[in-house]
Amino acid sequence: MLVFSLVIVTNDFEVRVGARTLLTAPKQQLRVQPGDRIGLVGRNGAGKTTTMRILAGETEPYGGSVTRSGEIGYLPQDSREGNLEQTARDRVLSARGLDTIMRNMDRQQEIMETTEDPRRRDQAIKKYARLEERYHSLGGYEGNAEAAQICDTLGLPARVLDQPLKTLSGGQRRRVELAQILFAASAGSGKSTTTLLLDEPTNHLDADSIMWLREFLAKHEGGLVLISHDVKLLAAVCNKIWFLDAVRAEVDVYNMGYRRYLEARAADEARRRRERANAEKKAAALKEQAARFGAKATKAAAAKQMLARADRLVGSADKVRQKDRVAHISFPTPAPCGKTPLQATGLTKTYGSLEVFAGVDLAVDKQSRVVVLGFNGAGKTTLLRLLAGEEHTDGAGGIVTGHGLKIGYFAQEHNTIDPNKTVWENTIAACPDAVEQDLRSLLGAFLFSGEQLQQPAGTLSGGEKTRLALAALVSSRANVLLLDEPTNNLDPISREQVLQALRTYTGAVVLVTHDPGAVRALEPERVIILPDGDEDLWSDDYMEIVELS
Repeated sequence: MLVFSLVIVTNDFEVRVGARTLLTAPKQQLRVQPGDRIGLVGRNGAGKTTTMRILAGETEPYGGSVTRSGEIGYLPQDSREGNLEQTARDRVLSARGLDTIMRNMDRQQEIMETTEDPRRRDQAIKKYARLEERYHSLGGYEGNAEAAQICDTLGLPARVLDQPLKTLSGGQRRRVELAQILFAASAGSGKSTTTLLLDEPTNHLDADSIMWLREFLAKHEGGLVLISHDVKLLAAVCNKIWFLDAVRAEVDVYNMGYRRYLEARAADEARRRRERANAEKKAAALKEQAARFGAKATKAAAAKQMLARADRLVGSADKVRQKDRVAHISFPTPAPCGKTPLQATGLTKTYGSLEVFAGVDLAVDKQSRVVVLGFNGAGKTTLLRLLAGEEHTDGAGGIVTGHGLKIGYFAQEHNTIDPNKTVWENTIAACPDAVEQDLRSLLGAFLFSGEQLQQPAGTLSGGEKTRLALAALVSSRANVLLLDEPTNNLDPISREQVLQALRTYTGAVVLVTHDPGAVRALEPERVIILPDGDEDLWSDDYMEIVELS
């Protein structure tokens, strides 16, 4: 029987992707109630993002049901497009309906000031009064200021709020979505009964914004389910942990904070190993005795019973968690090329009257290692898209292609992956000239095999999409890599694999990242600072910009 304080509860919950079972949770094992701040953890591909989508009501479970009550704020890993003509400010204010009310108030104000019909003016005055009363009841002018403060804290200053969403970078749009959700949940005090479902909320945030978000979530009185690879965030915020065990396709619920959970899980796994070893030892003894009895016809039945008992002993013991498989992530052996395979001159990008950057020059020599820095929204992603040929420069500038150029582009929003195609179809499309068996071996090294090759790419987690995009790079023989946040969404082991790939790659790299570890692994020679486009030799003094950007 459901407890009324529960805001999300599952019943005989089962999650599958294709024929692969990711998770089973019997009865009402998974519950969220006000005050629960739950960390949803597990390796990449364990089913965290898929489970979160189901909890949010974006899709249905394979088996069982999910019951929800109250307001839910869901932040997916991939930015929602929505109305890209809408301003960032209106998008955030829409969380409480303030944007619509403000537009209607402006309309009635215009009628009052322009109409010569007294009757129409009186109607507009009455409508305006009703709208203003509603506006005040929803927080009104204070809410507008509060929304602006949340946005500023998340790295969205006032100049950005009045821009259409279509002019913002992917990272900025995602921060707008986060701001909208937190504004809806704050109710003017930072505390509410809204249930927050946040999938990697610290992506694209700088250090100060992450610190503020920790404090906000730690004080949140509604329910919270959080997916994050930010260990400090999990430790500071969570009072419960759901561990998705990919080996057993089960979830373990720990009613404790993150640090205590790590200790308890280690103890649980040690206990399982002991129990499993004892069961296997007893089973081996029974089988040995059965073998002796089986030689005598009069004791064949007893031997059969012993064998059955041995199988039950082993079958009833919990599976021992094996060491997680690790993706063997590497970058391609670069194809031969000339001294300067890629050169950009006078690159300029504008959106309407808004200039993102202008006159950026960049020569990418063979084996160059370049980091692109700048505040959020300075155009770092846009610059990589121009270099990759995904967008065209505005004005007279352009790209000069050198001898033997082969570009490998990794997009932070994974828009090089077709979500409607399978893992295998995406790989074939990215590497049309490769031998099929070579591609299967390559995907296996990146932990894609068997039925997962036929999984729609749109159902992959952020970490799995990152691995799939990186796998396509390996077969490309690219000699210039354009990497936009290549460590986002990765668990610590996979992230270290990418860092090692950066250290050993012998081609040219142009890197955009918030990850100081990625910059250290690259050991850059030069830096481009946007939006001015200034170029400088790398100095460790620039590391502070990386950490704060």
